[in-house]
Amino acid sequence: MARIQAVSPQEAGPMVKAAYWYAGRRFGEVPEPFAVLANHRKLFTVSARHEMGVQKASTVLPPNVREIAVYRVAWTVACSWCVDFGAMLQRLDGLDVERLEQIGEYDTSPLYSDDERAAIAYADAMTETPTSATDEQVADLERRFGRDGVVELTYQIALENMRARMNSALGIHDQGFNSGDSCRVPWEASTTSEAEQQS
Repeated sequence: MARIQAVSPQEAGPMVKAAYWYAGRRFGEVPEPFAVLANHRKLFTVSARHEMGVQKASTVLPPNVREIAVYRVAWTVACSWCVDFGAMLQRLDGLDVERLEQIGEYDTSPLYSDDERAAIAYADAMTETPTSATDEQVADLERRFGRDGVVELTYQIALENMRARMNSALGIHDQGFNSGDSCRVPWEASTTSEAEQQS
């Protein structure tokens, strides 16, 4: 369970309830980071708008390159929620999720392309503290993806570092999005238990 209690629909205002409905419909569950962030209504609103804007704007990179770099950050930071959710997003995009088991050996695995390897190495360099990205890396990525592609990749990696570190610090763990066996956010678990007891 998260270190900060999620906001239940009963506690939420109309805007947050509407956002929960949308997220539940889109993902099958309300993502727990979303429900924890709802404790701060203004940041919740800004974050939701930002995430939707970033998704719409990120159209330069091939999805497999973008998603594998983001996944690598989640894996490196050890955010189990981000790993779970990221694997689901890749599956929904029709990408090969079986290869994620070899993410630790991406540099030698035949399941990864040269473009993906370059993006993963850049994600690693950006996620280190201090960062270790080099002029040569950025120049190589610009040759591969163009200037706007490098900016998009850098933005996505930085954003995932923020998400993964925030989720890890708040004790938010995987919900079972990729397995289909979802651990529900707290109020959904208690609602399910009550319904089972009444039947």
